[in-house]
Amino acid sequence: MPAARQKAYVSAWGAVLLWSTIAVAFKLGLRAMGGLQLMLGASLVSVAVLLMICAMQGRLSLFRKVGYSDLRRAALLGFLNPFAYYAILLKAYSILPAQEAMALNYMWPVVLVLFSIPMLGQKVTHWEWFALLISFAGMLVVGTQGNLAQLRFTDPLGDALALGSTVIWALYWNFNVRHPGDDIVKLVLNLMFGSVYLFIAVLLCSGFEWPTSRGWALIVYVGLFEMGITSFLWLKALRLSSSTAQVGQLIYLAPFLSLFWIQLALREPIHPATIGGLLLVVGGTLLQQHLFTKRWIQRALRLFSPR
Repeated sequence: MPAARQKAYVSAWGAVLLWSTIAVAFKLGLRAMGGLQLMLGASLVSVAVLLMICAMQGRLSLFRKVGYSDLRRAALLGFLNPFAYYAILLKAYSILPAQEAMALNYMWPVVLVLFSIPMLGQKVTHWEWFALLISFAGMLVVGTQGNLAQLRFTDPLGDALALGSTVIWALYWNFNVRHPGDDIVKLVLNLMFGSVYLFIAVLLCSGFEWPTSRGWALIVYVGLFEMGITSFLWLKALRLSSSTAQVGQLIYLAPFLSLFWIQLALREPIHPATIGGLLLVVGGTLLQQHLFTKRWIQRALRLFSPR
């Protein structure tokens, strides 16, 4: 295996393993403090870590090229993520079992595809719609804990919030992908603006409470491994990989690893419907991605093949 490809997979696996622990960190963090304060501290930690990475890589000079339009865009994107996305997601985590909130949050690739149809002009075939329906069926299995006959959700508000967070993420990604620029620089600017919004929200909604030592540890953990180091590792993996599709698909191992950590650390009994629903969500997503990639490969072959 080439050295670059090997480094790509090491970085990707590191990111996946770290991300798989975040559901536990969210749940433990919410026991120690409010969600807004948790994410405010985590966002500031992420900014500090990413700036240190930029300094070590000699990329701080890129911030001098940031213009007014970049700041205006970051102000919008920072409102979507981290502010709105995590405010909604952590509220869902405060209501739902960690396994349910985590599993429903992995509907984001499906919502991303749906949003990309009007926003990016993406065309979806009948088979791709079928793959999306498989993922939606998985969402219903998770949300109802397998009670599909009565279609009774375990907690409609919590489920709606978890799914609502995926809408925010899809909007964020579709807006963010349209604009060129260094990914780390864009992320730092978004986090800076998001931290301002979180600071205001904490002042207005709950006020500040000095965290315990355990609370500080969880703030640092989430800051390092939800947005900071983990985002850097993932971007590095995608940059070094010759096939971003193969590396990108590793992310779908994270929810299943997360179930292991949830059972181990939180002592939540894992419901069979959660596993079955996740298999449908992830399976449908992977099928849709395979069909989409295959379709564009076929188009490219027709375009470049001799006539």
